[in-house]
Amino acid sequence: MAALEEEFTLSAVPLGAGPDGLLGVEQCDKTDQFLITDGGRTVILYKVSDQKPLGSWSVKQGQVITCPAVCNFQTGEYIVVHDSKVLRLWTNEDVNLDKVFKATLSAEVYRILSIPGTEPLVLFKEGAVRGLEALLAEPQQKIETVISDEEVIKWTKFFMVFRHPALIFITEKHGNYFAYVQKFNSSVVSKYTLLLGQEEKSVIQSFTASLCRKFISLMSLSSDGCIYETLIPIHPSDPEKNQHQRVVRSLLLKTVVSGNARNALSVLDQDHVAVLGPSLPASKECLSIWNTKFQTLQISKELPQGTSGQLWYYGEHLFMLHGKILTVIPYKCEMSSLAGALGKLKHGQDPGTQTMPHFVNWETSQGLGSQNAEPSKRILRRRKIEASVQPEVPGSQQLLSTIKKDSEKHIEMELRKFLAIKRTPDFHTVIGDIVIGLLGRCKTEPSFYPRNSLMQLIQMHVLSYSLCPGLMEVALEKTDVQMLQLCLQQFPDIPEAVTCACLKMFLSIGDDSLQETDVNMESVSDYSDAVQEEQMEEQTGILQNGFNPEEDNCDNCDKELSEKPQNTIEETTSCPVIPKRAALLNAVLHSAYSETFLLPHLKDIPAQHITIMDWICLLLDANFTVVVMIPEAKSLLLSLYKFVKSQICICSELNKIEVSFRELQKLNQEKNNRELYSIEVLELF
Repeated sequence: MAALEEEFTLSAVPLGAGPDGLLGVEQCDKTDQFLITDGGRTVILYKVSDQKPLGSWSVKQGQVITCPAVCNFQTGEYIVVHDSKVLRLWTNEDVNLDKVFKATLSAEVYRILSIPGTEPLVLFKEGAVRGLEALLAEPQQKIETVISDEEVIKWTKFFMVFRHPALIFITEKHGNYFAYVQKFNSSVVSKYTLLLGQEEKSVIQSFTASLCRKFISLMSLSSDGCIYETLIPIHPSDPEKNQHQRVVRSLLLKTVVSGNARNALSVLDQDHVAVLGPSLPASKECLSIWNTKFQTLQISKELPQGTSGQLWYYGEHLFMLHGKILTVIPYKCEMSSLAGALGKLKHGQDPGTQTMPHFVNWETSQGLGSQNAEPSKRILRRRKIEASVQPEVPGSQQLLSTIKKDSEKHIEMELRKFLAIKRTPDFHTVIGDIVIGLLGRCKTEPSFYPRNSLMQLIQMHVLSYSLCPGLMEVALEKTDVQMLQLCLQQFPDIPEAVTCACLKMFLSIGDDSLQETDVNMESVSDYSDAVQEEQMEEQTGILQNGFNPEEDNCDNCDKELSEKPQNTIEETTSCPVIPKRAALLNAVLHSAYSETFLLPHLKDIPAQHITIMDWICLLLDANFTVVVMIPEAKSLLLSLYKFVKSQICICSELNKIEVSFRELQKLNQEKNNRELYSIEVLELF
């Protein structure tokens, strides 16, 4: 039996992602970390358990990443190729890809392949393979051509076979497909032609493979919606005569999806495969798990926002693009048995999934999962018996049904009743499902906006951005600043793009509109007291961090300051915005962020708003060319210059003292003969 668990969002797709989605998702040396490569210029390192990025690297403008970044499991370094021939190596400590190790190769690279236990391999577009170390030792070495003219590599996979690395890659030429297998304890490359069985000629949309004793089990999903299997020998009987053989594709599962160019296939274990594509007969995009041993559909999950036709599998997680969101779906596959294949084992099931919509007709000549086969009377009787003992529908399901059709007032009443019930261990996921249900209706019915219900759910303190990624987008569309403030205060995983969108709204909304809005003023309630304390500190003239703003430390600065016109805007201790706007800005400033991802979005802030924010370093970096040109920022820049200069002087003096103390420590270590009590006088010159 198989089960799909609650999905969660890992990341919105980077802006550089191409029309075909991402270049790849690759596991790192730490099993919980993955490298995500978009279709443009960026590689992002994610930690799945935290659902947050750990780092991001981009190539220069004009350069394009041409194959997915991978991790070298032997060294912990990351490897990527841009512009087909330029190879880069870097580590977590590196910031700029333009300054890391670079090697320009003599031929175009198709893919870098890396698995634990061996060094990475580089597969070139002409079919040649090199170990990474040998290639780095001589980057401009001549690369031979292995495949014939007009052959194009479509897919590849790297295995460890009895502690020896083995590579398989598939090529296509004029509608014919070929498999190349190379073991790296020998230099022999075996070529196989994939022959069609009784089926008509079709286009192969996706490949996947696994090891099956002495064979590579190559599975393919074709445009006719069927899955085929080809067994390719790992050890040719006669390597010299086995340079080009023919192998036949046999039908494994019939019509699992409708013919579509965006279907994908991934093998999960020896008896289960995951299929991404439109289901039959409804033709709705979904993810499904099939049992290949008993040819039964185990479970399926609809994906209403569509996919890119890409599916990655690592451990017990499936990665895919759902709409524009990189989504992770944990899954479980139990050991294959007839009871499990027929759905007789007890298991947990997600409300958004369906199990076993049809069975195989074992009596037909095809014998492979015919969609139109009628179930036997025994199956019908069993279904009637099971239906008679169905458990009571959970309260969350009743509420979700209410959300689909009832009024906002009735939904609000039913929600209060539901929240009064004793909480279950999965309460936070249930609340997330309810919010998603409300947001789904908001999109289909523009006039429907259950604000009170959404505010009540947010105040339960169990939600996060990943549980309800569309909530803040809806609040931005509705200009609901109170809801946005609440989300900023409670959600720990808000993307920086959304944070900046909130910031722009808070800065641009008119004062009159804010005065009529209910905003939490707790963060600015003590503002007047803080101003009073600042004024008292200025009157007493106390040095702060060794810096006195009134002190004359910079002749050039003083000269420029003395030359400034008298009508320059004077510094004041009053807040430059009204208290309600200040409270909203404080909510933004206190939210979690990553400098790498925040910096690009700050460049869109208007110049007149730049000098009132607290992210001063990032804002100056993002808007430096604008800041140096606007007169309002001149005083600010000069004050910053004086402050930094004074801090440098203080650091210099501290460094001198540090040297003196080191010398004292050496003197003390040299004097070993000490009495119980002594007085020593040390002179510093």
